[in-house]
Amino acid sequence: MIKVVVTDDHKLFREGIRFLIDQMEGIHVVFETSGGGELLKNLKFEEPDVLLLDLDMPDMEGIDVLKEIKSLYTKVKVIILTMYNDPQMMAYLMELGANSYLLKDTSPDELQRAILSVHDHNYYFNKELSQAMLSGLKRQQQKKPTLKNNVALTAREMEVLELICQEYTTKEIAEKLFISSRTAEGHRKNLIEKLGVKNTAGLIVKAIKEGLIQI
Repeated sequence: MIKVVVTDDHKLFREGIRFLIDQMEGIHVVFETSGGGELLKNLKFEEPDVLLLDLDMPDMEGIDVLKEIKSLYTKVKVIILTMYNDPQMMAYLMELGANSYLLKDTSPDELQRAILSVHDHNYYFNKELSQAMLSGLKRQQQKKPTLKNNVALTAREMEVLELICQEYTTKEIAEKLFISSRTAEGHRKNLIEKLGVKNTAGLIVKAIKEGLIQI
């Protein structure tokens, strides 16, 4: 059973999301909170698998909540669920460690796909999110940024990175490159460390921004 928490300051919205999720097989809302402070207090007693997090809340901004979650509760997967359709905000939050970014008008089916995907694969990019992020990143870039400390990637790491960006799993990467799953996972972790990101989703965003993969 995938444990989900909903954090949003609108009670009616929280209850609606809870009702929808509790109809989904294998997914259950363990608790809901109206703000970041209440969420962080509750997480001391129970950690969910997936957190649905709003950005605009009166007591604590969602961005700050995300930073706290990724610092203190690294196993919790975070799906931003907001009204803000802003490509630069999407890219920024994905780099901070968010596992997906959905708009509040998303369908119940897509919400379910997103929860399952971030739980199983650590990220979820739908077509609209991918296009918005790419568009925003292109507008944002006036010059190509350089990697911290001019870190270079090996040919094998580039191969792994390209496959990750094509949504291959660790097992599939291992099979395609004729290496062990442990070695493939080692390359993924090295890439995350070298590029200075939090997770696989951030890795894809950074690879696009740095021009490491072809758009």
